[in-house]
Amino acid sequence: MMYYSSNYTSPIGEMLIVSDGEAICGVWFCGQKHFPSSIDKDISKRDDLAIFADVKKWFDDYFNGLNPEIDFKLKPEGSDFRKKVWKILSEIPYGETLTYGEIASKLSDSMSAQAVGGAVGHNPIAILIPCHRVLGAGGKLTGYAGGIDRKIALLNIENIDNYKV
Repeated sequence: MMYYSSNYTSPIGEMLIVSDGEAICGVWFCGQKHFPSSIDKDISKRDDLAIFADVKKWFDDYFNGLNPEIDFKLKPEGSDFRKKVWKILSEIPYGETLTYGEIASKLSDSMSAQAVGGAVGHNPIAILIPCHRVLGAGGKLTGYAGGIDRKIALLNIENIDNYKV
């Protein structure tokens, strides 16, 4: 399978978008942690894919304070456990948050918040799979692979202010 990439300049930093031609497989801030760890094949630059135009339009709307609908396919690569966590992330509504512990309890009674944190941290599709909406216990602002300043900026875009630094 071939992967293609295009860059997007967001107000909070340069981003790399990766697609297999039909779905979005990765979105990272350039240089962030785990960048781009889920794609282990060659990636060739290609700005003319229709899906890149759709995603960039989505990001333009999002960074302008809108809540655009995702009407393109997302295909994150990872273990079954990580995919379950990312599915829960995808269901967190715009402008709302969950804690790592709340996500853990949705998965099983014995699941640890730390295990969930590992999966959240390896989310390969930033913003579209909204890992920035996950907070620590008591609303504590915790790590973000793209950097804590970017997490705060994303929460501010969505008018989320229930976090504690």
